[in-house]
Amino acid sequence: MARLLTGSVGMFKVGKQLFTAAGPEALRKLSALGARIFLDLKYHDIPNTVAGAVRAAVAHPGVELLNVHALGGRAMMEAAAKAMPRGATRPKLLAVTILTSMDQRAMREVGIQGTPAARVLRLARLAQDCGVDGVVASPLEVRSIRKACGPDFLLVLQGIRPSGSDLHDQKRTATPAAAIGDGADYLGVGRAITQAADPVAAAAAIAAEIAEALRERN
Repeated sequence: MARLLTGSVGMFKVGKQLFTAAGPEALRKLSALGARIFLDLKYHDIPNTVAGAVRAAVAHPGVELLNVHALGGRAMMEAAAKAMPRGATRPKLLAVTILTSMDQRAMREVGIQGTPAARVLRLARLAQDCGVDGVVASPLEVRSIRKACGPDFLLVLQGIRPSGSDLHDQKRTATPAAAIGDGADYLGVGRAITQAADPVAAAAAIAAEIAEALRERN
């Protein structure tokens, strides 16, 4: 799939399933293709453990984005930020706010009060205060985060679904054009491409939609 889509997408996301199955070898193979990598492992543990995981993650070639869970709290996120290398070309650290598979009922079941929008915004502000470069959020919160955190705070949106596609297990979604129009920096698109009958054509259609939305936004 990576060989097929190299040149059609901007970055490959390596998540828990692939990393658990193939580990660093998957990153080496992707890097050998010239791929940019988003290491989507969502670290959430005590500060020292997460800091060590971050240092190990950024040592892999090709890793440009990696993430932690904002719900790990201030000490954990500060430790992760301090573990990142310095310099303009370093990888960027993101914090996951509220998973896009969760709605207000699911949040209440685990003791998180308030609306998803309110909790996401609070976590985004906390992440920025801890030195994190940006957040992973749903398209429904992008405008409020951009307003609160400014133009340089990276917004990576999951739950992106082209018009008419299956929502799968996502609850808070938007089309690529809507997400770009609202101010997203990166769009995470998975099954809409990987499970398409023609993944290259699906990626090309999404890229064209993004390009048109960027022209309108700029």
